[in-house]
Amino acid sequence: MTQNRFTPETTRLDDAARAGWLYYVAGNTQDEIARKLGVSRQSAQRLVAMAVSERLVKVRLDHPIGRCMDLGAALRDRFGLLVAEVAPSDPAAPDLLTGIAIAAAAHLERVLKSPDRRIVSLGTGRNLRAMVEQLPTMACPQHVVVSRLGNMMEDGSATPYNATIRLAERIGAPHYPYPLPVLARDAAELAAMQAQQAARNTIDLCARADLSLVGIGQMDMTAPLHVDGFLSVTEMEQLHRAGAVGEITSWVYDDRGQVINCDFNRRVASAPLPRGTDRPVIAVALGQAKLPAIRAALIGGLVNGLVTSEATAERLLD
Repeated sequence: MTQNRFTPETTRLDDAARAGWLYYVAGNTQDEIARKLGVSRQSAQRLVAMAVSERLVKVRLDHPIGRCMDLGAALRDRFGLLVAEVAPSDPAAPDLLTGIAIAAAAHLERVLKSPDRRIVSLGTGRNLRAMVEQLPTMACPQHVVVSRLGNMMEDGSATPYNATIRLAERIGAPHYPYPLPVLARDAAELAAMQAQQAARNTIDLCARADLSLVGIGQMDMTAPLHVDGFLSVTEMEQLHRAGAVGEITSWVYDDRGQVINCDFNRRVASAPLPRGTDRPVIAVALGQAKLPAIRAALIGGLVNGLVTSEATAERLLD
């Protein structure tokens, strides 16, 4: 006796496949599908949804943005990220900031549209400053903007790449600058400075931030910490011997994403890096020079999100 292969389940899958083909390939509306299959519009809608849930339909987006979305998904899977946004690269200028600045600004804008209070903490650097410049003017008095590190250079001048004040002005929100220098002279001075009420309050806000956006610095002779005068040539060489590959808000770490136990890190006054948090800590970074630092930060869980370029994403996944 021949077994009947046309069970109710297979018939249902056949209908779902037909509905999926009519919708995604032939471009029919759900009303048209309902008429052609002789079912109600609600049934047609369920059949189209079933075609997707049963993986009968695979959609390929023939556009550069589709490639970037694929790379973002691969980064999330590879490194266990909460957020991975990939902006298209210009082959003639793969390290151009504009693309990732726009992508990061779009993500930040979605957070800022919340009617509920959100604490946004920021690092410093060109990438974050460029991101803020891409953000539209908004009225967000319900939110709070806080800096994760001091704005003061070695000679007492202000860094030109502080993004906190600019973001607060752009969205009309109160802001909390970090009331300490980037570095203390020694651990005792650092403890005394961090005991101040203003410093404790700012550090607490950073710890409770709903969204943190940071840059990533490389650790060669073009490193911001060296160029800005925080690390001498001798100190750079010492950190290289200790395995330093990158820094986030002045915290120097090795190729496993572990903050190095060294004299420099014992003098860093920045807010501690959040570890093991379920709230987004997103690095906005790209470029061949930063590749080891970005990879190490992802491996070590120093960040759980990344906004980067197509070219950098491809290298990270290579």
